[in-house]
Amino acid sequence: MELRKLVGHQPLIMVGATMLLINQQQELLMIKRTDNLCWGVPGGSIELGESLEECASRETCEEVGIKVDQLKLFGIYSGEEMHYTYPNGDEVYMVSAVFLSKINHECIQLNLDEHSAYRFFKLNEIPDEVSPPIKPILRDLISTYKESHA
Repeated sequence: MELRKLVGHQPLIMVGATMLLINQQQELLMIKRTDNLCWGVPGGSIELGESLEECASRETCEEVGIKVDQLKLFGIYSGEEMHYTYPNGDEVYMVSAVFLSKINHECIQLNLDEHSAYRFFKLNEIPDEVSPPIKPILRDLISTYKESHA
């Protein structure tokens, strides 16, 4: 936020982490954002001195109240597909380390400041209203899932 005071809405490179949480029924936890009203997954910007794994775990705990201890790197996402303009006009090019984790419980404590709902979706039933930077990640998740279950 301090940087935004200096650069306004100009494009920035934003480094962060994203978490894909899969339950025992092979469903993906998705959360409905309050800023763009689209479905997304837990994630956010890295803090100074924080590892990408720590960022993914912290954001997951802050956004859905789940403490994740087993993370598997799913992929690194960057480039034009990760360009996004927030509803307030802030423009970013995201570099996101995406992690995958299994969850055995579904005790969600949603952060209502950032999200209005949560739901577990079967991978073949992901809604169309997905936050743009999540689309390439979900495309790859669905493709990987189809290949491993073919």
